[in-house]
Amino acid sequence: MVKDGYKFSAAPLLLGIVALVFHWYWPGAALLLMGAFVLFFFRDPERTPPSDPDAIVSAADGRVMEVVEEMRGPNPGRRISVFLSIFDVHVNRAPVTGRIAAMEYRKGRFYAAMRGRASEENEQNVIHLSTDHGEVVFKQIAGWVARRIVCWKAVGDFVTRGERVGMIRFGSRVDIWLPERVDILVRPGQHVAAGSSVLARWR
Repeated sequence: MVKDGYKFSAAPLLLGIVALVFHWYWPGAALLLMGAFVLFFFRDPERTPPSDPDAIVSAADGRVMEVVEEMRGPNPGRRISVFLSIFDVHVNRAPVTGRIAAMEYRKGRFYAAMRGRASEENEQNVIHLSTDHGEVVFKQIAGWVARRIVCWKAVGDFVTRGERVGMIRFGSRVDIWLPERVDILVRPGQHVAAGSSVLARWR
């Protein structure tokens, strides 16, 4: 459980109990359900990365929206976009082992996360990872519902594959950009789990 879950669930749970004590059953039940959902949303299950050292794992739970070719400056590569519904685990994890070379928080719009323009125009936190295989970039992208991006790491931190790096609250999107020399192993529509599902493999 992410610590914020206890903080955000405390008020509705306590108010729900008070409402039931005073026999306000419907408001009490609604508040208790709200508190229970908040606890559910902030869940943080353990994940075991694959044993294959060349495997690249998903940075988020959710559904693969698209796998497209994308240039980053002069460097060709491919972008894998994962959409997180409000029912998915929202803790984000490092897709590869490496050092955080740069991090940029970009203010922006709050389009629905599944829209293509959200990748560039929505508010987002861009994390650049320096690895033995080259640069890997992943974005925590806010959506229409999710408007709070949290990152628990800083520039210079070393992260291991599958390590928790942050979360996005209440529905969102994560993009992972990989250089050309990988074999993509997922397709649009596939459901993936952060830290354990293999998105691609280094050649």
